[in-house]
Amino acid sequence: MDQAKTGRLIAALRKERGLTQQLGEKLGVTGRTVSRWETGKYMPDLGVLQELAALLGVSVDTLLSGERSAAPDVFAPAVEDVSENTSASTFERKEKLRFYQRKWLREHKGYLAFWILLWCAAPAAVIWLGRPVLGGLLPLFGLWIYGHIRNRMMIYAEGHVFGNPGSPE
Repeated sequence: MDQAKTGRLIAALRKERGLTQQLGEKLGVTGRTVSRWETGKYMPDLGVLQELAALLGVSVDTLLSGERSAAPDVFAPAVEDVSENTSASTFERKEKLRFYQRKWLREHKGYLAFWILLWCAAPAAVIWLGRPVLGGLLPLFGLWIYGHIRNRMMIYAEGHVFGNPGSPE
């Protein structure tokens, strides 16, 4: 199984069906996760793989091989058949994702406190340095801190929900 080939096939099928952000939403994952599948960095877990195959109209074997066969996919489930089960499993994944986000926040209180304290101390440093121009950068610094913390939290949560718990915390 070649992850890169599978990723290219997922990207091609998604584009053929005109799915942009909807694919991630229907599967209960973020656009970043879909992008990681398409680049071959990650593979969807088995439950997501079955739903993904159904949404793209191919069999799981076709996705795993990364190649389309000349014969039609007789084993590909109908999208209507899977849509009933998709909402329940999507809800479960969203709940798991929220659980691991809250868990990460609980486990990293000191880390969060450090960054918040640093951001709160930045105006004092600007005043102490006597450079009021640097004060205009404080909102950008705050956005960078938020993005950094959010990214680390999502890597942790998605790693646990989608079967890669060894990802960095």
